[in-house]
Amino acid sequence: MAYPPHDVLIDNLHASARGDGLAFEKLYRATSPHLYAQLLRIVRQEAAAQDCLQLVYLRVWQVAGQYDATRARPMTWLSTLTRNIGIDWLRRQRPQEADGNAIIETLPGETDVERESDLNQQAASLQQCLTELTTQQRQALELAFFEGLTHHDLASHLTTPLGTVKSWVRRGLERLKACMTRLA
Repeated sequence: MAYPPHDVLIDNLHASARGDGLAFEKLYRATSPHLYAQLLRIVRQEAAAQDCLQLVYLRVWQVAGQYDATRARPMTWLSTLTRNIGIDWLRRQRPQEADGNAIIETLPGETDVERESDLNQQAASLQQCLTELTTQQRQALELAFFEGLTHHDLASHLTTPLGTVKSWVRRGLERLKACMTRLA
């Protein structure tokens, strides 16, 4: 699942805080699939997850002005709001359970949510950066990393001189690093 860069999400959050409906719609379209999946894991019912998702975005619309980019990444902030709303829903559904902690202990932890959000963002960034490589660079890197081919194996497999293959890999890695740094 590809998210827009952090800067775009931050801009959409700030614009939503100013009442910009178009920015809010962009934010919703970019982030709702991930947040809905998170809610499904928490509440374990599609209808409830859909209801909770509405509550999440209602809350985002109301408190977007409180988002502070120096304290959390946009997806981390949104995921935390989502988790809290899901937990509140569970507590309302099971008020007879005196120990609400029993429910919470079965849920993924906040750090799990942050880690998953970060991994999803990194995967989306990597996919975007791979599209910026030349076909030869991308193919050489994919064969090297996913198939475990050495430089010599790559040269043989691609019927290309060893020096050329080494250049493709080196330049491809440099471009990936620059792109990932730019998107971070």
